Amino acid sequence: MGGKWKPLIIYHLMTGRKRSSELRKLIPEITQKMLTTQLRGLEKDEIVQRKVYSEVPPRVEYELTDYGWGLKPALDQLCYWGEEHLDKVYGDKSKVLEEF
Repeated sequence: MGGKWKPLIIYHLMTGRKRSSELRKLIPEITQKMLTTQLRGLEKDEIVQRKVYSEVPPRVEYELTDYGWGLKPALDQLCYWGEEHLDKVYGDKSKVLEEF
């Protein structure tokens, strides 16, 4: 689970299946190469599963596995800490969160 991108990818997949193009829109700072690398790593670790549809053009979607859902409590705790950190550093987290 190392790196700054994997928790963000998992966070966005908690709202449902996503195509890589959807993830790119949700995480605009990530490059396509890095997204592909991170998704492959998460798939290898059985946190994310990749579903390929037999269509033209091919469609690929990613979703969390049951094993991947086990990370939710840990990610929730990180989010809670992050919100407290924003309050501590900025005084009012709502101003910072408006940018997102």
